[in-house]
Amino acid sequence: MYISSGELARRFKISIRTIRYYDQIGLVRPSKLGEGGKRLYSEEDCLILEKVILLKSLALPLEEIKRIIKNRSTDSILTAHRSYLEEQLLKAQKSIAHTNSLLHILKLEGTINWKDLISLILPPAQNRPWSSYFSQEEQEKLHESLPKLEKDNLTTKKWINLVRRIELCIEEDISAASEQALLIIEDMEILSEETFQGDENLMNKFWEVRRSQETSNELNLYPIKQKVIDFIEDAYAINQRQ
Repeated sequence: MYISSGELARRFKISIRTIRYYDQIGLVRPSKLGEGGKRLYSEEDCLILEKVILLKSLALPLEEIKRIIKNRSTDSILTAHRSYLEEQLLKAQKSIAHTNSLLHILKLEGTINWKDLISLILPPAQNRPWSSYFSQEEQEKLHESLPKLEKDNLTTKKWINLVRRIELCIEEDISAASEQALLIIEDMEILSEETFQGDENLMNKFWEVRRSQETSNELNLYPIKQKVIDFIEDAYAINQRQ
């Protein structure tokens, strides 16, 4: 059973011009010519065209596609396709991570600071590595437990909500000595216990890093506003005196 180049074009949603070009370069040739030189394609020809379309989606040049179809097995073709899908998956995961960062920044700031966002997605060369502040074991713990803007998980949401509660206190001119502020500090201690798994030394070291805008920037950490840091320290100091 044979089909014309027009029917082939409709089946695979490509132009007749493309079909003619593939014939011209010897990539997909018709098995038979009808009256007046009409191109007629068999099911085997259709299968070859399907392979071409699949490999073309991998952004391979036509000469390479021609060589693959001629010399490689189906296993090799599928392996090439899997590599392409893995690459696309990685790109999609990065896009999702960047979108999560946008959403979390929007919740924290109420707007998008594009300068900060670009520095998170395309970080500059760091002045100092994490090893300047933390041991290898501490770095591994922090990597596992710290909230990350690109992750849409419960820990990240808890910390974002906590920071927003502090910002609301500041906006509404609620004192760091208020009951509301002390409840926030209690919640922060509970969340810190969860995040740092009882390692008070690591928690204090990390807080010293976060207190410094300069150090936070060096380690590519999203900057905490100075007024938020001041509120936390004032509330902690008052809480310890009580």
